[in-house]
Amino acid sequence: MTINQETKDYIRRHADGDVRRLALAKKPGDGIDMPFALDQIAGRQTAKAKLPSWHGIADIIFPPHISMEQCSSEQTANYKVEALQRALRNVFSDEEDLKNCHFIDLTGGFGVDFSFLAKRFSSATYVERQQHLCDIARHNLPLLGLQSAEILCSDSREAVENIGSIAHGKPVAVFMDPARRDTNGQRTYAITDCTPDVTALLPTLLQHSAVVMLKLSPMLDIHGTVKALNDAAASKDAVREVHVVATANECKELLVILSEKYHSIVSCHCVNDRQTFVTDALSDTVPPPVPPQGIDIAPMPSLTFALYLHVPNAAIMKAGIFSQIETAFSIPQVSPNSHLFLSHAPIEGFPGRTFKVLTITSMNKKELRAALQQISSANIAVRNFPLSTDALRRKLKLKDGGDTYIFATTTSANDHLLLFCKKA
Repeated sequence: MTINQETKDYIRRHADGDVRRLALAKKPGDGIDMPFALDQIAGRQTAKAKLPSWHGIADIIFPPHISMEQCSSEQTANYKVEALQRALRNVFSDEEDLKNCHFIDLTGGFGVDFSFLAKRFSSATYVERQQHLCDIARHNLPLLGLQSAEILCSDSREAVENIGSIAHGKPVAVFMDPARRDTNGQRTYAITDCTPDVTALLPTLLQHSAVVMLKLSPMLDIHGTVKALNDAAASKDAVREVHVVATANECKELLVILSEKYHSIVSCHCVNDRQTFVTDALSDTVPPPVPPQGIDIAPMPSLTFALYLHVPNAAIMKAGIFSQIETAFSIPQVSPNSHLFLSHAPIEGFPGRTFKVLTITSMNKKELRAALQQISSANIAVRNFPLSTDALRRKLKLKDGGDTYIFATTTSANDHLLLFCKKA
């Protein structure tokens, strides 16, 4: 791609500028491609936190702002590298064989995931059907240290049909991030509605690939997705791992690893930043865990014993593996639908947040009045409770924020309780 010097200079001068103000300002002069320049300024500002290694390269071309918001972060891209390498080691015991595997990204897009994943292989092919994205990749990839990466402007379906020749006869590792919008731009929620339809390509992909990694929407139902993929695969037993990936306690993506070259119990990896919890929860062959004995709670204005409340992170919440958490850490839930866990001591390594319980009240006005005497604001969360967060906040007449946390929930005995807490 060719960018004239006037445009480059404008981008450099306004690297930290307010993009909206720049867009409304007087036209800076002829020779400057303003739409392109504004995209680059906005993209570089987003990349400073999201893709710091890209941000540090002067001539990188960034996509439009909305695409920068939707693309992988450096943190999640690096996690994919680790997950894919671990999966491939189940197929190739020798590190040299693993490195010589050919990597193919069938949905290259703006090349963020490709730029991180491809570096771990001796050869790699970027596949993308849109020519302008291929042009950007052809410009960016050498700057990112991928001078020998092949750029193939092709439909992913056609690429799958020719996967053997693309890989030059080498073993193959495949990555796909199917578009989650239909031809009208509407968001899709079924895996078969994504573009391309991964389920239609799976039999051929699995036949020719050592490992296939799919990046999917975190909105998808995990069990339904696993079933759909296994039903589509020739073996009916292709899914090996599911990764629920969150950053800053927000689910970002669902990764599914498939292979017919090795077999294992299907594992679920719940990741939130550096917190990881792994379980065999998705396998029908694994017996259901036995929850520990519960802790009876009732209104207790002044606790005479230590009590801690544990709240799972977003990845655990998405996976729904609450009984596995109970068993792994020997801590019960307040009730089966609360997804709040209790213990008499702090739990090291718990995948979520921990709070010290100070007071427990019912919805009795007298109890509430006593508990709220010194509180004017609080962080409120409701779990299996008849009032919404906003409705409870209005009832308690509290502002949002502060260092008090109130968790409203319903016990197994159908009692509505408020747990007043501080961060542990």
